[in-house]
Amino acid sequence: MFKAFLIKYAEIGVKGKNRYLFEDALIHQMKMALKNCEGAFLIHKTQGRIYVEAQGEFDYEETVERLKRVFGISSICPVVYVEDEGFEKLCSTVVSYFGQVHPDCAETFKVNARRARKDYPKESMEINAGLGEAILNAYPKMRVDVREPKIVVNVEIREKIYIYSLEIPGPGGMPVGTGGKAMLLLSGGIDSPVAGYMIAKRGVKIDAVYFHAPPYTSEWAKQKVVDLARKVARYTGPVYLHVINFTDIQLYIYEKCPHEELTILMRRYMMRIAEQIAVQTGCLGLITGESIGQVASQTMSSLVATNEVCNLPVYRPLIGFDKQEIVELSQKIGTFETSILPYEDCCTIFVAKHPVTKPNLNVIRRHEHNLDEKIEELVRTALETDELIIVEADGYGK
Repeated sequence: MFKAFLIKYAEIGVKGKNRYLFEDALIHQMKMALKNCEGAFLIHKTQGRIYVEAQGEFDYEETVERLKRVFGISSICPVVYVEDEGFEKLCSTVVSYFGQVHPDCAETFKVNARRARKDYPKESMEINAGLGEAILNAYPKMRVDVREPKIVVNVEIREKIYIYSLEIPGPGGMPVGTGGKAMLLLSGGIDSPVAGYMIAKRGVKIDAVYFHAPPYTSEWAKQKVVDLARKVARYTGPVYLHVINFTDIQLYIYEKCPHEELTILMRRYMMRIAEQIAVQTGCLGLITGESIGQVASQTMSSLVATNEVCNLPVYRPLIGFDKQEIVELSQKIGTFETSILPYEDCCTIFVAKHPVTKPNLNVIRRHEHNLDEKIEELVRTALETDELIIVEADGYGK
């Protein structure tokens, strides 16, 4: 029965004179999300509202699922719209709508009319009273409650008349692309995909870098990361994934440096490489899935040691989360089951038995000099052999 959706937003509404830029970005992201969806859609703005109108038959469930992954949408309201054919016709349409959408008809309700077209012959209060009376006459078990109704029937009088009473929660946030671009250090674990999701929710376009260590990590481990990027791409749009062969760098660090410092030194070179790719591709920061104290490389001292090599800001949206909170978020966004597949990444393969938890920065710097002979050449080779994979969510428009 639904022919359209009213799209509501929250934060965009306080953007003042620049609001239209955010609205246009939101519409662009909606078009991308629906491009390969079953059915054709017209997405348009009118008088502070954004509507998605189906142009013929469409898959309702698929359309809603796609829209629920578009950042910037606070709620999705399935809408019935009709031409203005007089108030009696409107009453019968609303009564019919009410019976189909709320078949139990034993709840409290109110009618909330909004008369955007001021030439309509009835004022908002008259519309509320007349439609409320029609509903009560048709469904005597219903009761009016204007303070805390279970059902709010919204009627908007515009060039057409829009009727809706359902609100499906959207993801919130800001439209992707309105907050610049950042580089996500993506591993096969639980944390980093969630971190990418959270930063993208603030309007940031996500690129990603994955450090691969063949033959110590398999092609299955690499494919797992691609699959995770594809799940993140359902929310962010296409992810440009840079796959860096990190094996020779890791082996060189393993050969030349104390093993208890291996993870810290390895992370420092990952951050250096990720930052170089970020600068080359126009990213404004790095994103990691680190959380204070979760593992040895994520103590405060360890984070200071890895941060030191970066000039770009490092965004850590999970920094204060515990593991269960991160797991719950990964389940919500659909990455958890892929993240727990048993394919190791390079960080876990080369971890020391007793890694340092409070690294001394001066000691770390001194030991890095053990690498001076070859490390620049190895980093240059790793960057030159960067494998770029453009990862799109299934069905997401280009």
